Amino acid sequence: MRLTDQQVAAIRQEVSAVCGDDATVQLFGSRLDDAARGGDVDLLVVLPEPVERPAMLSAQLSAKISRHLHGRSVDVVLSAPNLATTPVHEIAAQEGVTLS
Repeated sequence: MRLTDQQVAAIRQEVSAVCGDDATVQLFGSRLDDAARGGDVDLLVVLPEPVERPAMLSAQLSAKISRHLHGRSVDVVLSAPNLATTPVHEIAAQEGVTLS
């Protein structure tokens, strides 16, 4: 995984601050490949409660986390009881690594 312990802690802190302590975060995509270089940070944020404005929440998390990662692009995919599941959710759930 190509994130430092400090970056993981910052991601967890932002997700907890915005979404609550019950939210979980999984890293998926190119950042899991230690041999790769560059690339954005793909995150699946799993929420136990329905989300009213998912696009706004995803954008807010992306911007806050990106600031901690010195402007690196961050893609946030949300999973909540009221949101449809897409193929990207399945990929994230299969290959993702939970950040703790």
